[in-house]
Amino acid sequence: MREVDVAVIGAGPAGLFAAYYAGFRGLSVAVIDALPEPGGQVTAMYPEKLILDVAGFPAIKGRELVANLVAQAAPFRPEYLLGVRAEKLSYLDGRPVLGLAGGEQLRCGAVLVTGGLGSFSPRPLPVADSFVGTGIVYFVPQPTELTGRDVLIVGGGDSAFDWAVTLAPIARSVTLVHRRDRFRAHASTVDRVRALPVRIVVNAEVSRLHGEDRVTGAELTVRGGAVETVPVDTVVAALGFTADLGPLAEWGLNLDRRHIVVDSAMATNLPRVFAAGDITDYPGKVRLIATGFGEAATAVNNAAVVIDPAAHLFPGHSSDGT
Repeated sequence: MREVDVAVIGAGPAGLFAAYYAGFRGLSVAVIDALPEPGGQVTAMYPEKLILDVAGFPAIKGRELVANLVAQAAPFRPEYLLGVRAEKLSYLDGRPVLGLAGGEQLRCGAVLVTGGLGSFSPRPLPVADSFVGTGIVYFVPQPTELTGRDVLIVGGGDSAFDWAVTLAPIARSVTLVHRRDRFRAHASTVDRVRALPVRIVVNAEVSRLHGEDRVTGAELTVRGGAVETVPVDTVVAALGFTADLGPLAEWGLNLDRRHIVVDSAMATNLPRVFAAGDITDYPGKVRLIATGFGEAATAVNNAAVVIDPAAHLFPGHSSDGT
């Protein structure tokens, strides 16, 4: 059984910033994530997408944000346990013990859960079940691969409109289809897409895909029964995701649906277990990367006092030592 001051479960932006902040507080850190590389949802779903609401960056690609967070934590040498799932939680002499997939155990001063959506999978495009060819994607890790293609984006949320913004300058054509005439995406992003050479088709669904080895076209059925066929090389299904907390759901955490309930110290109902980022819930919660950074710092500072009651909650500013 190995020991570590803070075990961070989840290597997304909030978890990576927690790794930095725990190191800044002089705590040893292990970052655990079931995905094979750091970055969480950002790396898995939109590494090339521009993120516009991180303080200090007018715009930054997801991949660059993750690289910067890893570099920020690097001087404190956090240990990364990637491709590994945290499965069990027990206690030994009042301290948490994490049981990892494969049988390894970590005895921790505190546990910080920053698991984002938990494990997640894209909602399937129903018509894809009857299509055996390729050309249907749920993520676009490398937008340049769609240069010069006819792209059909299905969905009406932020991801759908963000992909439209990204792909409009490089694709031959972009069509966005949504089954309703109202969108879940930010109004400013919708307005931006409307100003681009993107065709938006509302009150319609993809009823059939054409092609053998890969997609060559799609039939759109508009409410009322009208059918239109559009040329398509690639279908981007941006229909959202289903999330699952996995083994964490069995730990005895106080949950509100799929979210972990925390107090103002980011403490859960379990001793020495904290949480931060999108996975948490409390009155007034706003799920933004920017919010997760503050929550991670709050959680680490409160965990530091639990680990060492002689420690101060506020460690001073990072600039004080320069």
